[in-house]
Amino acid sequence: MRIGTARARARRNGAIAPAHAVSGPAYAGKRTKDLARSLPAGSIAVIDHRDIDRVAAEMLIAAGVVAVVNAAPSISGRYPNGGPIRLVQSGIVVLDDVGSEVLDLVREGEVLAVHDGALWRGGEPIARGNEPRTADIEAAMETARLGIGSELRRFAVNTLEYIDREAELTFEPLTLPELRTEIKGRHALVVVRGHDYKTDLQTLKPYIKEYRPVLIAVDGGADALLEIGFTPDIITGDFDSLTDRALRCGAELIHHVHPDGRAPGREELHAAGLAAGADYAEFVAEGMSEDVAMLLAYEAGATLIVAVGTHSTMVEMLDKGRRGMASTFLTRLRLGPVLVDAKGVHQLYRGRVRRGDLVLLVLSAVLAMTIVTVATDAGRVFADGFWLNLKDWWHSVTDWLGDAF
Repeated sequence: MRIGTARARARRNGAIAPAHAVSGPAYAGKRTKDLARSLPAGSIAVIDHRDIDRVAAEMLIAAGVVAVVNAAPSISGRYPNGGPIRLVQSGIVVLDDVGSEVLDLVREGEVLAVHDGALWRGGEPIARGNEPRTADIEAAMETARLGIGSELRRFAVNTLEYIDREAELTFEPLTLPELRTEIKGRHALVVVRGHDYKTDLQTLKPYIKEYRPVLIAVDGGADALLEIGFTPDIITGDFDSLTDRALRCGAELIHHVHPDGRAPGREELHAAGLAAGADYAEFVAEGMSEDVAMLLAYEAGATLIVAVGTHSTMVEMLDKGRRGMASTFLTRLRLGPVLVDAKGVHQLYRGRVRRGDLVLLVLSAVLAMTIVTVATDAGRVFADGFWLNLKDWWHSVTDWLGDAF
């Protein structure tokens, strides 16, 4: 479904005034999340992203873009993805479904403009599309929501096919790489840069400081931890979205390798000058990198695994762009009650009252009462009387002890 088509037609017919123009340096990229990390504020992002997911939208918003030009439909109608609505509600102009040739037409950093349903270079339109507004996107999301049953059936079929092929392999014992981080008997916090990861990490700060869980980051999750002042103990994944700072922060690097031999992060690691065995280890397991991070913690003996930013709902899994997410489903079956979502932890966790905290509280109260007492005439009279009585009592005790011995 193309959003904004009726509105665009009405605008051409003069029924709706054209949107305000925005301009800025334009940058194009096929991988939205990679592009968003390097965009300067005030720029125009030119992407090819069918069904913009919520995490990608939030990264574009954080980058401070003024417009998003999408070669593909931002909502195809397959499911109610939450990316486009976040963009327009943040005041970002969206030019939608302009065609894939736009990626070749944009020269990096050149100043372009978006208005009247087109991307302009000077006075010449180089790509045309739809400019959806909030009402258009909400209508498209509602239509997608009504038709999600068919997508759910396809999702279930693909998931069951995977389970039929891979279930036995999934539950076989895994060979762990040699780890220098002690995990057995500890909590583990697995951080993925996914839905609500920033909010969850902020609310989990007291939990992290008190329990000191093993911090396991999945790719860009390492940067998320560094941003709030924590250094990951372990980084795993295919290392395709990791900054150099995170790569060299001192964490153990565990490269996720698939059982069929696929090793998507090996080139990235070698390009960074890192060697297998010496600088990083490899962990062979099936599934997504976030599943593998959880399995690593589980097999190493973690007593509790807290997941931040991982995929748990159907919409989140569809945002990931996979036809089936059976590996995630099977991983959760394998981990059982050991795995909890970060939202559950920060809603239930209030911090334990420690003995030292109680002592400090009592001493603070005594100090406050003492200051108030000596600061008033009545308080000084009371203190003097108390002191005289105490001295009389002490003299009586010493006299009794003298007579007794």
